Amino acid sequence: MPGLTGLELAQRVQRHGLPVKVVIVTTFARSGFLRRALDAGVQGYLLKDAPAEKLAEALRQVQRGGRAIDPQLAVEAWSEADPLNDRERQVLRLAGEGRSANEIAEQLGLSHGTVRNYLSECIGKLGVANRIEAYRLARQKGWL
Repeated sequence: MPGLTGLELAQRVQRHGLPVKVVIVTTFARSGFLRRALDAGVQGYLLKDAPAEKLAEALRQVQRGGRAIDPQLAVEAWSEADPLNDRERQVLRLAGEGRSANEIAEQLGLSHGTVRNYLSECIGKLGVANRIEAYRLARQKGWL
């Protein structure tokens, strides 16, 4: 999706209190994505490779007011907490796309020093040596 991720869109729907049921159908079989999606108020989180019958039944279940979550991901979702906050995630995602601290600062309306502080926090929280490693680990864990 251009401009926003599905998770960011779900967060906006929740923040604005829109009467919309959100179901994310994704290829990302990572528990960190599921956990963040649930925090954003989604009613469903399904994998694209699920059989069509299961996807259809899950959508009917959500329409009836229930939830539809991939069972294996549900078990894994609480195995490891995401240590990053939303702003750290945003800064780290842009850094991982190859943007400089100045470019990130300009895009997010922050100072250069603030961006550097966010990147340092990410590196420290994830226990890695640099922002590239932080980005890779956070992507691997499903936190970005």
